[in-house]
Amino acid sequence: MKRGKLLNSELNHAIGEMGHGDLMIVCDAGFPIPSDAWRIDLSITQDVPDLKTVLSAIGEDFIAEKVSYADTLPAHNPVLLETVQALFGDADHEMIAHETILGDMAAKAKVIVRTGAFDPWGNILLYSGVDVPKWFAKPGTVAPPEYAKKLKG
Repeated sequence: MKRGKLLNSELNHAIGEMGHGDLMIVCDAGFPIPSDAWRIDLSITQDVPDLKTVLSAIGEDFIAEKVSYADTLPAHNPVLLETVQALFGDADHEMIAHETILGDMAAKAKVIVRTGAFDPWGNILLYSGVDVPKWFAKPGTVAPPEYAKKLKG
């Protein structure tokens, strides 16, 4: 049996398929998932599972280099924003237009994970990163400035 906490086999498979820069969207129950998207539907009923639970489990196995969310999140769901910032504190954070998430970004996502969350603007974009200390561990490799700060931590 595997050691990690994440039990869902398809979600484990999706994380294993992610390459540097690939996009995973973890969304609320109402997100309009494109019909041709790789959909992992975890929803059971209202708020089961919720975004915090799913994001926490993913965050233990997934290196997020960048996290994006709707530019309306700070005003309309600050509690969710605080949760996302706490769970992915080492990642770069970027706000984008909600309409862009629903259209362009949904079409670009490698995988979309649907939760049971009833959270306004609860659509979180996770961009796959690398384990910086391991990636730049070989003698003679030099980390670029954007990664060098992660080597000191």
